[in-house]
Amino acid sequence: MPGYDTTAPQEPAPVKILVAGGFGVGKTTLVETISEIEPLRTEERLTSAGIGVDDLGGIESKTVTTVAMDFGRLTLTDAGVVLYLFGTPGQERFWFMWDDLLNGALGAIVLVDTRRLDRSFPAVDFFESRGLPFVVGANCFHGEQPYTAEEIGAALHLRDPNTPVLMLDARSRTDVRGSLLALLDLLIAGAQAPAGVSG
Repeated sequence: MPGYDTTAPQEPAPVKILVAGGFGVGKTTLVETISEIEPLRTEERLTSAGIGVDDLGGIESKTVTTVAMDFGRLTLTDAGVVLYLFGTPGQERFWFMWDDLLNGALGAIVLVDTRRLDRSFPAVDFFESRGLPFVVGANCFHGEQPYTAEEIGAALHLRDPNTPVLMLDARSRTDVRGSLLALLDLLIAGAQAPAGVSG
C-alpha cells in the first residue's frame, strides 16, 4: 500500500497478569522489584482493628498491608508485550476483590511462603477453579528454600502436575523477570495446544 510503512515498530501487546498469594508472601515487593514505573501501592498500616482477624503468625514484624491492589508495568520488547501487573490483597477480608481483578487477566503468579504453606491453598484453589493459567513462585526468604520444587508442588496438591513451581527471591529483578517469562511460555503453550488438549 502506498505510504504505508511496513518497517514501523509494532506496539507491544498488553498483557494483564495477577500477582496473588496469601498475607505477607511478598506480592508488593515483587511488583516493586520489576516495575519500570513508580508502582501504585495501596498499603495501610496494620492497626488494632486487625487483631483477631489478620493472622500475623510467622510475620510478626509486618507493619503494613495492601488493602486494594498494587500496580506496576514492565515492557518486554524481546517478547513484544507490555505486562500490566496487578498485585492482589492477601488478607482474607479483601478476597472479594480478586474476582474483579481477574477480569481481563491472562495468567497469574501465585507466590507462596513455604514457612506458612497452609495459607497458600486458597490462592491456588481460586485460580484452579477459574481455569486461569498460573505458575507458583516459592519466595525464598533470606535466600533460603529448604524444599524442592517437586516437594512444594506435591504439598500444594496442584490439580495439574505440570504447573510450574519456580524458586525466586521477590527482591531479585532477575528472578522475577524469569518467573514472568516462564508464565508467558505457559500462556503461549496453552494458546498453541489443540482444543481439548492440556499441556
